[in-house]
Amino acid sequence: MKKEVWPWKTIIEPFKIKAVEPLGFTTRQEREHLLEQAHYNLFNIKAEKVLIDMLTDSGTGAMSCEQWAGIMKGDESYAGARSYYNFEMAVKDLTGLEEIIPVHQGRAAEKILFTALGAKGKYVISNSHFDTTRANVEASGAIAMDFPQEGALDFDKPAPFKGNADVKAMEKFIKEKGEKNVVMCVMTVTNNSLGGQPVSMENLREVKKLCDKYAIPLFIDCARFAENAYFIKLREKGYSDTPVEEIAKEMFEMADGAMMSSKKDALVNIGGFLAMNDKTLSLKCRQLLILTEGFNTYGGLAGRDLEAIAIGLKEVLDENYLQYRIRSSQYLGEALLKKGIPIVNPPGGHGVYINAKKFLPHIKPTQFPGQALACALYLEGGIRTVEIGTLMFGKRDSKGSFLPAPMELVRMAMPRRVYTQSHIDYVIEVIYSLAKNKKKIKGLSIVEAPLVLSHFTAKLKPL
Repeated sequence: MKKEVWPWKTIIEPFKIKAVEPLGFTTRQEREHLLEQAHYNLFNIKAEKVLIDMLTDSGTGAMSCEQWAGIMKGDESYAGARSYYNFEMAVKDLTGLEEIIPVHQGRAAEKILFTALGAKGKYVISNSHFDTTRANVEASGAIAMDFPQEGALDFDKPAPFKGNADVKAMEKFIKEKGEKNVVMCVMTVTNNSLGGQPVSMENLREVKKLCDKYAIPLFIDCARFAENAYFIKLREKGYSDTPVEEIAKEMFEMADGAMMSSKKDALVNIGGFLAMNDKTLSLKCRQLLILTEGFNTYGGLAGRDLEAIAIGLKEVLDENYLQYRIRSSQYLGEALLKKGIPIVNPPGGHGVYINAKKFLPHIKPTQFPGQALACALYLEGGIRTVEIGTLMFGKRDSKGSFLPAPMELVRMAMPRRVYTQSHIDYVIEVIYSLAKNKKKIKGLSIVEAPLVLSHFTAKLKPL
């Protein structure tokens, strides 16, 4: 049956609020002190001192009454727990893949997969690797290569599927390096690094065709698969009347495997999985799972977590929820565009990304404009965000100094089912206020930074 189109201009939250928790109100003077104590790294700010937390949408959402009820039914048996088989059935039904491996979160799936792949000196290609994916590829000795579609870095110009891969560039690279030296293709849906932008079904098909041609396995990083499927329904010809669940399953038909941080579109606070059909690779992954995460039927998770994931994978395909979810990001993005604040346009599925390079042109990339803007947002209004720029993705020279990344973004991620419209109106008001005095924002310099995933623990200071 065709879903009735919502006839009203106002998109309402498709839920009622049953439990609440207090927000972290602070004064500007407190926040100045807290930033200094945290060495200008927002990961070091205590959550109780954050008013609106948009650092990430990973594991920060609110679970439903059905999920909480499922938690009470969780089977905590070490081996063969009922909750595992509910989880396994839900993942198989969604992905169509046979080998289902639970892990405690997405980066554990990445670590196990790329370690088991054993591809030292070889290449993993992608539309765009996110931070932990790239780090785990490189930690295994392989080399992560990104092939975003042409124009993806033109943040001002809207396009329906800016998360797509450049298939021609991928094929050229495969031919140059030799197909035996390209061991995997990872398609990230939606494309987090470049603004939460969706990937079209057509592009997925083209990438799958390319991978089949050169016998390269295609894995989908499906943390935000439902948001991507809903964008396909909204934007891709021939899908407007197709249920989102069918679109999602069609996406997974392209995959030889998938990995998921369930902390996103499974609507839970912890968990993830690896799924594939390759039994040989699966056996290697399961051996690593037992070594590092836990037995095959719990993988580092409690039975209650597995139960909540099984329920969340179904709930996330509710089109009323997805309509509200996508509209929430659009609402914030449209308000910022209205005032000339540069963002990745159009707004993505799980948040809005401010183009810090354009917003703060007086700050050089080597002075971390994205991080400077993120700190300024916290100072101005207690809003915590995350930099996606030189601190996160900048390469290091032989002396350890950061080289500029291709983008300088600040991601305002939207936790699922957490904030209301008035919270977002407050965020808009704070950004408007900050924009009036943006020339006063100063760059930052590094005091201390590790070589791997620097942005999590780096210490900085104002210039």
